[in-house]
Amino acid sequence: MTTELSNIYNYLSVTPTIATAGQPTRAQFAAIAAAGYSVVINLAADDPPHALADEADVVRELGIEYFHIPIAWTAPTTENLEAFFAAMQRTREKKRFVHCIANMRASAFTFLYRVLIEGIEPDEAAPLLYQIWQPNPTWAAFIDDELERRDIEW
Repeated sequence: MTTELSNIYNYLSVTPTIATAGQPTRAQFAAIAAAGYSVVINLAADDPPHALADEADVVRELGIEYFHIPIAWTAPTTENLEAFFAAMQRTREKKRFVHCIANMRASAFTFLYRVLIEGIEPDEAAPLLYQIWQPNPTWAAFIDDELERRDIEW
């Protein structure tokens, strides 16, 4: 049975080297590896429902570099964002697969990465964020605060 990336919950190809999604299954991680992704960045909080308890081992056994930056759903922080930026920059020459449970944290952080690090205009990057979700008040405020902190108007 072939596992397609598009079958991963809320999968979204952002660029040729960045994709985001909700929680992949064990088989889907194999498909991620087969698609050439060599980095997985997990932004889900510690021990969320539907997570793979041994995800780090599963991913590393596939030869994929693994980062886990746990982000509390109700309290994303600048420190979380900076850790994400560091992981993305450290691996910028590789294909990166960013996930959380439903692709809400992942899509928001990837939006901010594209705008604040890659210099994409917010209005250009926003449609992919909105394709996944309309950020709730907590996340909308976080995004706005991070843009404002860096003098980016949106």
